[in-house]
Amino acid sequence: MNERPLIDSGCEKVLSLPAETQYAPNGIVSRTLLRTGNSRTVLFGFAEGQELTEHTSTQHALIQILSGSCEFSLAGVPRHLKTGDLVYMPPHLPYAVKATEQFSMLLTLSKPAPIPDPVPPIQTALAAQV
Repeated sequence: MNERPLIDSGCEKVLSLPAETQYAPNGIVSRTLLRTGNSRTVLFGFAEGQELTEHTSTQHALIQILSGSCEFSLAGVPRHLKTGDLVYMPPHLPYAVKATEQFSMLLTLSKPAPIPDPVPPIQTALAAQV
């Protein structure tokens, strides 16, 4: 995604999410609001009946339903979500979305913390001798 974010991470900015949400007939419109080194926030507008087929993300995902409603499938379990609902998804969880009516959502992705390299066994053994 090479879209220029609406927010420059070096400057403060106030946005109206309803005013920034765009819809396309029979489509899905996504707009990147903010991108930093370890996160991205994207605003989505779904036309009724539009869907994202099941997929996963390598990042933590937080989804806020801003308007309307949808069917949100998490690991194959469908859930009806509506305005005001919040969903957290850990990395690698399969999910899918289908708009049961026109709806909008805010997606915030954040990269997991790096996993530290394990201490080699020889260092552990030497430390135990000291």
